[in-house]
Amino acid sequence: MFGRKKFSFNDIPDLTGKVGIVTGGNSGIGYVTARELARKNAHVIVCCRSIERGQAAVDKIKAETKNDNVEVLQLDLSDWKSTKDAADNFVARKLPLHILVNNAGIMATPYELNEHGIEKQFATNYLGHFVLTKTLLPVIEASTPSRIVNVSSLSYKSAPKTGINFDDINLEKENAVTRYGQSKIANILFTLELAKRLEGKQVWTNAVHPGFVNTNISQEFLSNQGFLTKSIIYVAKALFAMNEDDGALTSLYAATSPEIEKEDYRGKYFEPIAKLGTLKPFATNQETASRLWKWTEDLLNEKLGI
Repeated sequence: MFGRKKFSFNDIPDLTGKVGIVTGGNSGIGYVTARELARKNAHVIVCCRSIERGQAAVDKIKAETKNDNVEVLQLDLSDWKSTKDAADNFVARKLPLHILVNNAGIMATPYELNEHGIEKQFATNYLGHFVLTKTLLPVIEASTPSRIVNVSSLSYKSAPKTGINFDDINLEKENAVTRYGQSKIANILFTLELAKRLEGKQVWTNAVHPGFVNTNISQEFLSNQGFLTKSIIYVAKALFAMNEDDGALTSLYAATSPEIEKEDYRGKYFEPIAKLGTLKPFATNQETASRLWKWTEDLLNEKLGI
């Protein structure tokens, strides 16, 4: 579907001595990402809401890669205190952190608020990863050269025309796909502002669109759709969907390829497979990115005191 692959598992360099964290590393492209980091000898930490599912994934990765330096870290990204506590526990271990892949997410779920009154997709896909990244950032900066990868989606295009609706962040009257799009453009704007703040440092942060991949997240989306929509999507998946291995390649490229440092890719958006993508103007607005960062810090200070 994508012609000759620009990047493959064989292109991942040896990662001996490197430590990586992958959120949602228990299934889908997150699992493949964690598995291939481990296969190249990294110490990999799989983040998952369920300790049982996370441990099952860890055991499978160990068996497949013969790398015993793989472990699970329990966190629920929709629960920012859980996320902050998990990140603090990692920091307390005094380990370095060379690779952070913010992969976990939920897609087009019914309208629901988290305990802090924020729509669940935005709370999980963007805000949870903001809490995790900001808490881990001092360790990442002390472990250079290092990478931060934010998994976004082409669905960012379905966000409100302003990118982020600061006047109605929960988008209660909008559909689930629009709310999902806002969470995904937030990932891109977060990447843009983070790259600006890390300018001149040996930390490279980029966003990726993994592609149309047949994963558990798409199954969750399908479970909330009507018969006609389900039928259309099932046909599209059968004809066009990428497998999970190919779906993880763009994340792995951004997380490990020497090209990222050689070309000094910062705050960029990559699409399948490992190609620089072009974003709509509303996803590259630095003023919106800076405003989102300030809005987020104010919210988290109000809700969590951080």
